[in-house]
Amino acid sequence: MRDFAEVIVLVEGQTERRFIKEMLAPYLSFKHIFLKPIILQKPGVAGGDVKFARARNDIGIHLKQRGETWLTLLVDYYGIRSDWPGYAESRSQPSPALKAKVMCQHTAQRVEELFAEQDAARRFIPYVSMHEIEALLFSDSEMLAKGLGVAQSEVEKILRSCGEPEAINDNPNGAPSKRLDLLTTRFKKTTTGIEIARTIGIPKMRSACPLFDAWICKLESLVG
Repeated sequence: MRDFAEVIVLVEGQTERRFIKEMLAPYLSFKHIFLKPIILQKPGVAGGDVKFARARNDIGIHLKQRGETWLTLLVDYYGIRSDWPGYAESRSQPSPALKAKVMCQHTAQRVEELFAEQDAARRFIPYVSMHEIEALLFSDSEMLAKGLGVAQSEVEKILRSCGEPEAINDNPNGAPSKRLDLLTTRFKKTTTGIEIARTIGIPKMRSACPLFDAWICKLESLVG
């Protein structure tokens, strides 16, 4: 086991990139885990359009570059394209945890098949955020309400109806970011969202979001 780890984090957009760079990377650096976020690319465009055909190219590029690094993936389940490994099976699962499990298992299996020579079975750690990264903001209803300038009861009503942040659903009207847009016109993903995330902090997010916590645990396990 090494005493430090370098991890490339492939993300789908600017919000995820800022979250990794400004929050999760500093948090994990104290444990000698160093994250570098890179937005998934396609010709002329950065961010969005999360197809596996697109992600596969970037995964291959980074696995082939340096054999001593790890690679992880941070994409939202909401809006992910149907070509993603495990997507069809995940739609029939009754809980966010089972959806995430199916998606991550199939993604890992496919990447291992494609990049066996790059030791993908050891070096690749998939993560599909349920159902959007904005769900993490619901980890603290008081801080979220204060940051949005709305009543805390409005945030808690959403949580009561869904059960927990990672269970806030993924339909066009019910995804976390859509609910935030309905609460206020002040919410902007890459600005307001990141500022609120800072006030909440990674530890509170981990305690409220078990799938997010499990991903970070895997990253922490890279260093003895």
